[in-house]
Amino acid sequence: MLCTREIIASGKVQGVFFRKYTCEAADAIGITGFVKNLPDQSVYILATGTNEQLEEFINRCRQGSPKSKVEKVEVKETGLQQFNSFVVER
Repeated sequence: MLCTREIIASGKVQGVFFRKYTCEAADAIGITGFVKNLPDQSVYILATGTNEQLEEFINRCRQGSPKSKVEKVEVKETGLQQFNSFVVER
């Protein structure tokens, strides 16, 4: 069963290819949704997939890209939203 999660990653997550890394991870796992930078230097992700896919995806978000330093990942359940793919919003 599909579900959607709001994810906010904070720390050193902007300017370190975190969004690109997140997009590649989502594509590899089968997650749809989007990722975008927030004005407070954190990154917002809206992700849809199965519970198992989301669990793996969130773990990858916690790890982050090689140059990032993820300090905190907040996850909230939200109503199901369906997307055709996973994209980086600018």
